[in-house]
Amino acid sequence: MHLTFAATTSRRVSYLDQLSGKGIYLPFYDPDGTRHGIPTYPYRWAPKGLLTIRQLRAHGLRPGGQPVTAQIVWNHHGKRRVAYLYNAELAKPKRQATPAQLVAIGKALAARRTCATCGTEKDYCMPRSTGQCNDCTAGGIR
Repeated sequence: MHLTFAATTSRRVSYLDQLSGKGIYLPFYDPDGTRHGIPTYPYRWAPKGLLTIRQLRAHGLRPGGQPVTAQIVWNHHGKRRVAYLYNAELAKPKRQATPAQLVAIGKALAARRTCATCGTEKDYCMPRSTGQCNDCTAGGIR
């Protein structure tokens, strides 16, 4: 997958720059993108103004078509993990569902809560393994 990134300004973290200046090797700190091809920061060290998609959603925002600005890289259980960062200033508000979409979602959720055997709507979703409510699966309609 080829990623493009918006090279606005170099966002450096002064503390990590001090550690690099002391000769400490930081494998996932590359604010200029020379080593990894895109500005890269260690886990929990992203500069202010750069957010992951989950963080954008928590603020009621979406990337809005902007390219990836930077990334966070870390090792987890021996595997390299990556989270892409987006510029919060360029993010757009999340779109709201139309009334017709909300009605369709309500119908779909009601269908998931309806038992295929007895036809009653429960306050939980039917297990996909049986497609029946717990009363019908346990051995009879109550």
